[in-house]
Amino acid sequence: MPAIHLKVSGQENPALAKELVKTISKHTKEILNKRPEVTVVTVSFIPDYLWFINSESLADLKKNSFSLTIKISDSTNLKDDKAKFVEALHSSLSVIIGNIHPVSYTAIEEMKADAYGYEGFTIEYKIISNKISAFKTNN
Repeated sequence: MPAIHLKVSGQENPALAKELVKTISKHTKEILNKRPEVTVVTVSFIPDYLWFINSESLADLKKNSFSLTIKISDSTNLKDDKAKFVEALHSSLSVIIGNIHPVSYTAIEEMKADAYGYEGFTIEYKIISNKISAFKTNN
């Protein structure tokens, strides 16, 4: 279900990536109620001299930053849940990464269920299949 991509300023650091992924996965499960077994997180590191805010590099600003995008099924979370997720992620990632520029983003992209999926099936197909299976089980 959720496909998450995190971009972090700085040099590649597998230990940091693993710590960030654990935190992101925890918040995704606990706040957005997404299943960990179908949550994918990728991490990219961007050199600070190639990351710009207001035309100034993070290297010049002597700051760190991140940009996180999460794709979830449309209308599966309340506005309050999404706001809590953005707040919790910013807070947690700021502590882990340190010296964070305030212009560090979290974006939640809500995908239509008929245009998004895994295992070769759309989320819409999976929802309908689960309902049919539940109906057959109960009848």
